[in-house]
Amino acid sequence: MKNILLVCGTGASSGFMAKNIRRNIEIGVKARSDSVVEDYIEDIDLLLVGPHLSYMLQDLEDIAEPHGVAVQIIPKDAYGELDGDAVLDFALPFLED
Repeated sequence: MKNILLVCGTGASSGFMAKNIRRNIEIGVKARSDSVVEDYIEDIDLLLVGPHLSYMLQDLEDIAEPHGVAVQIIPKDAYGELDGDAVLDFALPFLED
């Protein structure tokens, strides 16, 4: 099973987003604050970042790269609308082997 970590400033918005990602596929989705990425990086396949944290992209990529974890900024429209389906559609290509 593939695992996604969604991060935002406090974990609240990403928590709502994670709850909205519901499909009949086996993907684990957790939501946390950006401050705990290093605690989860070894257990995930994809790190999705709230668009308001795009300024942190390089730092997050530096953390993720040694673990082979892709890092992507969630599209603003999907994030703003808490559109779980759109976020999952965005994420799936990054989870392919």
